[in-house]
Amino acid sequence: MNFTKSQNIFERAQKVIPGGVNSPVRAFKGVGGTPPFIKKGQGPFIYDEDGNQYIDFVGSWGPLILGHAHPEVVDAVARVLSDGTSFGAPTEREVVLAEMIIDRVPSAEMVRLVNSGTEATMSAIRLARGVTGRDKIIKFDGCYHGHGDSFLIAAGSGAITFGMPNSPGVTTGTAKDTLVAKFNRIDTVNDIFQQHPDQIACVIVEPINGNVGCIPPEGSFLQELKTLCHINGALLILDEVMTGFRVARGGANELYNADADLLTFGKVIGGGFPIGAYGGKREFMEQVSPVGAIYQAGTLSGNPVAVTAGIETLKRLTPTAYLELERLGKLWEDGTQSAIDKDNLPLTIKRVGSMITLFFTDHDIRNLDDVNHCDFEAFKRYFHNMLDAGVYLAPSQYEAGFISLAHDDYLIQKTLEISAQSFAFLKDHQ
Repeated sequence: MNFTKSQNIFERAQKVIPGGVNSPVRAFKGVGGTPPFIKKGQGPFIYDEDGNQYIDFVGSWGPLILGHAHPEVVDAVARVLSDGTSFGAPTEREVVLAEMIIDRVPSAEMVRLVNSGTEATMSAIRLARGVTGRDKIIKFDGCYHGHGDSFLIAAGSGAITFGMPNSPGVTTGTAKDTLVAKFNRIDTVNDIFQQHPDQIACVIVEPINGNVGCIPPEGSFLQELKTLCHINGALLILDEVMTGFRVARGGANELYNADADLLTFGKVIGGGFPIGAYGGKREFMEQVSPVGAIYQAGTLSGNPVAVTAGIETLKRLTPTAYLELERLGKLWEDGTQSAIDKDNLPLTIKRVGSMITLFFTDHDIRNLDDVNHCDFEAFKRYFHNMLDAGVYLAPSQYEAGFISLAHDDYLIQKTLEISAQSFAFLKDHQ
């Protein structure tokens, strides 16, 4: 493929934008090469500035569950644009979207709309601390909750430890209040509670660890988290920014019967526009200003354009739609597994609904530690083989892929054929 225009734009971008991108993974540092600069999207496809077409399995990192430029969503957004873009005052549309979220997620009895997933998780943490009067939180190594200071913390030298800042600018004072456990290791959570009695405000977790690839919770992991939180007087926060309305009508909270105290949302509820939300049990949410004393505000919160796109997206996510997403996901998973089995390839595939990741290892994947042992060089070669053949995947082994309702059997089968051809180099290096 020709990337001349993208290369020229990337060179210009690097002079005015750090790294030439406005979110780090877009720079392709994990895989090398020039990131294609996208000009437009339509249905299951995106097109770059050089005119190259790709089958898109990134979907703006999850929001575009209906595909790009869905005509009914676009029409609804165009209509609301003619009425104005922002008011800094309440609109009925905000109420409609909140009611739709609450209808789908039984644990969400009240919802506050914000502008991003990061804003939602930061607000949920503040609420948990305010409700409990405690400072410390537990997160999981590898789970990403946005770029708030409390979340940019990595595990230290032991499995159960105070976290250490993994970004300059995060103070050690902030880090000391974030404790880091291992995903799918309930024992590490229990040990932290035992070591810090009556100090933990909440446990926050991606119910499906999607920011190191798609890693499902094992067995009753989420239910056991809820029990530990209840016993120790802490709140359970499910970060459903990625999984909310993606893996089920009621998100992972419904899929795994987690009954979270608080939840955060984003991506799908904005239909491709910037948005976020946090919600949960009424007894907690009524402690948020202006009803309660815990403060949070936002000039553009509940933006009518973003809210309209979210409403139109959720309208189309019917039970039948989720059955179709599951069918397409299984078609891709089964086809990939057949290729792995046929040639005994050192690969492991993980999927939940329309989220999927191919890990370049033959070992099971339970958490970040396992992902860290993948063959990243092999992934890079695979990624570029797929890209050159017109399949756009997440440019990192640490990311999940997303199927949309705009994809169909033909495109999944075509992707499987291209993927099988891209596996050829693996056979020669076993």
